[in-house]
Amino acid sequence: MMRLRREDPRVVGSFRLHRRLGAGGMGVVYLGSDRRGQRVALKVIRPDLAEDQEFRSRFAREVSAARRIRGGCTARLVAADLEAERPWFATQYVPGPSLHDKVAEEGPLAASDVAAVGAALSEGLVAVHEAGVVHRDLKPSNILLSPKGPRIIDFGIAWATGASTLTHVGTAVGSPGFLAPEQVRGAAVTPATDVFALGATLAYAATADSPFGHGSSEVMLYRVVHEQPQLRGVPDTLAPLLRACLAKDPGDRPSTLQLSMRLKEIAAREAQGLADARPPAQRDRAPQDVPTGRMPERERRAGERATEHYTERSMWRAAAAADHTDHADHTDHSGRGPSRTTGAGRTAQKRPAAGARTGGTRPPGPRSGTGSRSGTRGGTPPRRPANPRLLRQRLIVFVIVTLLVALGIWLAQQF
Repeated sequence: MMRLRREDPRVVGSFRLHRRLGAGGMGVVYLGSDRRGQRVALKVIRPDLAEDQEFRSRFAREVSAARRIRGGCTARLVAADLEAERPWFATQYVPGPSLHDKVAEEGPLAASDVAAVGAALSEGLVAVHEAGVVHRDLKPSNILLSPKGPRIIDFGIAWATGASTLTHVGTAVGSPGFLAPEQVRGAAVTPATDVFALGATLAYAATADSPFGHGSSEVMLYRVVHEQPQLRGVPDTLAPLLRACLAKDPGDRPSTLQLSMRLKEIAAREAQGLADARPPAQRDRAPQDVPTGRMPERERRAGERATEHYTERSMWRAAAAADHTDHADHTDHSGRGPSRTTGAGRTAQKRPAAGARTGGTRPPGPRSGTGSRSGTRGGTPPRRPANPRLLRQRLIVFVIVTLLVALGIWLAQQF
């Protein structure tokens, strides 16, 4: 955008002008706004052309074309005054750079982006052609890349069904390098004319260069009619389709509907190829795994499971320690350890060593070293009443573990 110059108007109709958006052969385009704050792109015919009836007719054609087209591919017409001293019309302002500026500043687009832009433009041209309009000057500078998708602008030389061409003999209306051969020859224009221009535009988007090179207007027009386009640098997935769009014979070019469907398929395939080409660490990473300042759901659940597992192990250890203490209370306190009960209910002690026997024979009478029986004929000894101290210890362990679990879950949810 540029500041308003001294000769630029400040108010046109009900719109206040703020900046210059650009200038062309017909006039100047301004950024303006109405009383409600709605921003518009307002085109005003140059003063030296306002008296030219042919230019007034051409300007009226642009307004008529804008009114007839329905769909999201073009900027919506807001207001117009064709009878003013300097005719003007205002369309909805489309934020975003032109395709020409985008490629000039950042270089060629990726194959998937070229196909996606081409699919949207082809679908937009379907609506343009259904309204009985042929743009005739489709080129990178007439395509704006808005956040909602590409938009076609500048229908200043658009041809409507039943209208005269407004071209002089031996002249061609349009931009060299993006004109179709039939336009150069002065033949009738058809929707296939816009298909040729779209093919050249997409080739520029993929290579940052015109498929017919550079040179004077005469050289460029000669190449369009007699030479084949140079598509070096165009991705292999797009080259055959763009070559078909740039066919010399309009009948050999695909229709806008066919072009739209084919480009959508290429865009989907190229996007899938980019996803498969990413490293596994990036390919497996879901959008929700992008850092957000909070712990990801997958890691949070893993932390909760680890906390629960640790708590369960702690409770088992506490219970095992308590059982060991309880078992120790029933142990023979004589220092010989727990007694062993025989199948008949009698308590048997460990046999003395062989060296402890006298004369190598077993003495008569009862066994030596036989102590008091630690068991009864009923089998297992009766259990003692619960130890209050042990119950308190278990309760304290349970409370501490519960608090640790709650603290772990709370920390996992916070981070």
